[in-house]
Amino acid sequence: MPKIAVLLLAEPGTPEAMGRMANALTVAQEGKGAGDDVRLLLDGAGTKWAPELANEEHKYHRLFEDVRGHAGACVYCSRAYGVKDDIEAAGVDFVDEYKGHPSVRQLIADGYEVVTF
Repeated sequence: MPKIAVLLLAEPGTPEAMGRMANALTVAQEGKGAGDDVRLLLDGAGTKWAPELANEEHKYHRLFEDVRGHAGACVYCSRAYGVKDDIEAAGVDFVDEYKGHPSVRQLIADGYEVVTF
């Protein structure tokens, strides 16, 4: 069974970022549907997506809801970008494995293929 870690780093606000987010969620959904071990990590400016995608009016809300159980947000970056409270309100778990961040090194050590968007 493949192990896939999808890192969403793109900041909302541009068509390019919307495409990156949609691709990240689609990769996570495809892996989930195939029974793969999938993690979706909102990191850096990508943490800003959680409150947007939690909004039922967002175009990709349903796709996000489908993979929400595999998602986590960097606690350090959520503070740095001022969205920690919004992420809590959205019900997305925080990831704090290495100095407040997800541990990409540990993902690699655990055999995950890391894909960034």
